[in-house]
Amino acid sequence: MNRSLLAFSLLPGILLAQPSTPAFNPDAHYRLGPDSMEQEGIPRGKLTGPFTLPSEAYPGTQHTYWVYAPAQYDAKTPAALMVFQDGHAFWNPQGDVRATNVMDNLIYRREIPVMIAVFINPGRTPEQPEPHAKEWGDRTTNRPTEYNSLDDRYARVIVDELLPAMRKDFNVSPNPDHRGIGGASSGAIAAFTVAWQRPGEFRKVLSLIGSFTNIRGGHAYADLVRKEDRKPLRVFLQDGRNDNRGQRRDGSYDEKWDWFLQNTRMAQALTDKGYDVNYTWGIGRHSSKHGGAIFPGMMRWLWRDQPVSTDVKDAVERSFRGAPATAAAPQN
Repeated sequence: MNRSLLAFSLLPGILLAQPSTPAFNPDAHYRLGPDSMEQEGIPRGKLTGPFTLPSEAYPGTQHTYWVYAPAQYDAKTPAALMVFQDGHAFWNPQGDVRATNVMDNLIYRREIPVMIAVFINPGRTPEQPEPHAKEWGDRTTNRPTEYNSLDDRYARVIVDELLPAMRKDFNVSPNPDHRGIGGASSGAIAAFTVAWQRPGEFRKVLSLIGSFTNIRGGHAYADLVRKEDRKPLRVFLQDGRNDNRGQRRDGSYDEKWDWFLQNTRMAQALTDKGYDVNYTWGIGRHSSKHGGAIFPGMMRWLWRDQPVSTDVKDAVERSFRGAPATAAAPQN
């Protein structure tokens, strides 16, 4: 073997020989499947926005958001709800998740219920730029404070500011079991915080590469889960072994800054406490590649308790879910 062709990478407990060219890319094998792509013949939902939501929880800031309504939405029937932080990344038709494609496909096949989705960006002042694919707002918006803090202010944005705005135009189910919230990185810990603070409003949490680390005390969550009474939450966690692993700038290791370790601590704490929890650990970096690839399965698991009919004569239940014969406009 020609040693000049090899580079050695030391991972926890594993010595890996990696080709020096091309460079080792842990995300290389995570690719989107058919559920994440537009499929011919499937009714397409409608994405509207951007809308602006002034914030009282963070005075002087505003939140930009978009709303997705599936083709099957009928204002006469309360719809389920998913709220995604860093909304621009989740609805991006060329991004890693492509949530609207996934929802179109899964709703059509009755694998998840008919649901509205809200894609909300971090708060910013009017003169600050909107987050985008290359800068999610950590250096330019209120994202670090809103998403990484463990207080209830961001929950107020979602529950007290966003939900009332949604109810003006859409028939959203009041049942907290019919409401989910998710995000990636700091957006994931923000989603968990909303459900943790307001379990009477949101009970399903989707977390991609969640930042349960000491950015602003997020590493405390595993201990809080163990200490406090169990809440009626369902949580799906995803992370990768090559996520940020606690290496500080001076070369020292800080376990409170180890994304993968802290995600495994969260999963264990939730499991030990008896939560409805699922988790998967891949090989990826701090990116949405792995999470985007498995996003359809995560949604199926989170929403697996939607009502079903087992009546063999129920032809509607056994058919694809098409658009209503007369599409109802959003409520005014």
